[in-house]
Order: sequence, then structure tokens, then C-alpha cells
Amino acid sequence: MNVSDTAVDNSALPGQKSFYYPPGGLLMWIVILLELFTFGIAIVIFMYSGRQEPEVFHSSAARLDVMMGSVNTVVLLTSGYYMARAVEFYRTGRKLFKTQLLLTLLAGLLFIILKSVEYTHKIGQGLTLGSNTFFDFYWMLTGFHLIHVLTGMVILLWWMYTAHKRPRETALSHLETGAAFWHLCDLIWLLLFPVLYLIY
Repeated sequence: MNVSDTAVDNSALPGQKSFYYPPGGLLMWIVILLELFTFGIAIVIFMYSGRQEPEVFHSSAARLDVMMGSVNTVVLLTSGYYMARAVEFYRTGRKLFKTQLLLTLLAGLLFIILKSVEYTHKIGQGLTLGSNTFFDFYWMLTGFHLIHVLTGMVILLWWMYTAHKRPRETALSHLETGAAFWHLCDLIWLLLFPVLYLIY
């Protein structure tokens, strides 16, 4: 691990100076808005399809593990909490930022493990792409979200191994970018969980 506790001194970093340059930068927020728009359209189409095939959607949703989905929701929200603390600790020069970032990654890994267990159960039951409209959406939406979580983990790991090579203000800006993407994963899941697991 190249980012050591001694890499952070006790001096706080300056905050963002302008509303027009939010944490993570404008480009990342454009990406976030586009991603939310894409998922939003997919959810609207999913809900419309549910009205066309109510019995299929009800019986299919009943085969999802609500407890597993609920636990994963708590896990991912917890990771978002640690992510926010990691940014704040790094910004204010507190050495525990690395611990918070590692906890974020561990929670993300736990989310992936639990989702993989759920996927394995569904495949074992023959509930794959092509089973019906509900499970077509289930696999596409949750799979795309899982790719986002994996991408977020890669971004954070890359930051941990390269931050020491950059000025602290630049490193903070990059960490905020990774955090913004991570919180996007949280938000997308908060949209998907009730739609897939609870409504039908």
C-alpha cells in the first residue's frame, strides 16, 4: 500500500471554492446525471412492462430473496458512509482516512459476494436471461449496477496506489471524483431495490 498514514499531515485542505465546480468536478456530475437518466428510463420501461404482464411480474418478484436484497442495501449504504468519512478525513488531514477507505472497499466486496450468491441461486433455479420479461430486466439492471460497483472499486484502489505521487489538493480532487461515482452506485441501488424486490 503506497498511501501511508504518514503521507497525510495535520493541515486541512481547502474546500471547493465555487458552486460551479462541485466535488468530483463537472465532468463526473455530467456522467452521474447521464447514468441516472439511463437507469431512470430503464425503470420506467420496466414499470410499464409490469403493467402489461402483472401476473408474470408478481410471481417472478416473489422468487427474489427480499432479505438478501435488504442486507445488500444496508451493506452498500454503509460503504457510502465510510466513503464520505474517508473524503472528510483526508480533507482535514486525519490519518484514519485510509481505514475508512479500506472499510468502503470491504463493504463493496461484501456486496459483490452477496450478489454473486444470489445470482448463483437464480441460475440454479433456471431463472436466467430469457426466462421472462421480469428476469430479463432483473439481470440487465442488477448486472449493469454490479459493473458500476466493480468500476468504483477499481477507481478507489487506483487512487490508493497513486495518490502519493500527486499534490494533496490534486489527490483530494481525484478522491472526491471516486467518491461521487461510489455514491452514484448507492443511489442507483436505492432506485433498483424497491422496484425489483418490493413493488410487485
